[in-house]
Amino acid sequence: MKKILIVEDEKDMVTGLTFNLEARDYTVISAYDGETGYQKAIKEEPDLVLLDLMLPKLNGYEVCKRLKKEIPELPIIMLTAKSQEAEIVTGLELGADDYITKPFGVLELLARIKAVFRRVSSNQESKEVHRFGNLEINFKKYHAKKNGKPLKLLPREYELLRCFIEMEGEIISRDELLTQIWGYDSFPNTRTVDVHVGKLRHKIEDDPTSPKLIVTIHGIGYKFL
Repeated sequence: MKKILIVEDEKDMVTGLTFNLEARDYTVISAYDGETGYQKAIKEEPDLVLLDLMLPKLNGYEVCKRLKKEIPELPIIMLTAKSQEAEIVTGLELGADDYITKPFGVLELLARIKAVFRRVSSNQESKEVHRFGNLEINFKKYHAKKNGKPLKLLPREYELLRCFIEMEGEIISRDELLTQIWGYDSFPNTRTVDVHVGKLRHKIEDDPTSPKLIVTIHGIGYKFL
């Protein structure tokens, strides 16, 4: 379920947007000023931000600038009451992925959100650097960090992680992992998968005995959350 952060000081608008987004199975969180919105974006890790330009404490331009510096891949749609070209261009130059001018229809906004998610999904297919929680994985350079410190992973562990990330949120069986990671010409048993996953958990999980990232689905395989 995708999580959307609304940063908007008009409470009635937030209420209306929240109702319509939740009706489409989005999880919604909100903030009524720029500073709180920025902090929530960092802490809550939303999948997309709806960001008003004119906000108390910290305006939308500054929030966008900071977020794109901290989380470059975070999609942002700017909400603005201004239709002037200069205002729109400024937002896009700061890294906003799209904009919509008030007043707007809910269906139009939903279409914009879906379009941004499609673009993000397409870009992620070739993405080499992934960040989740306190981990950063660079598959191109085979370099990993945990809490900002280098993390030593074996090539097979990188392959396992890539497979899990590509199927994030889906259950993947041990047989599928054997096929994708070891190949059809190799025939290790499924215990081999469990051993490798166990070793990987000890490196990336904060508590390997109670994993939060790679969860066992008993009798089937695993799911990467």
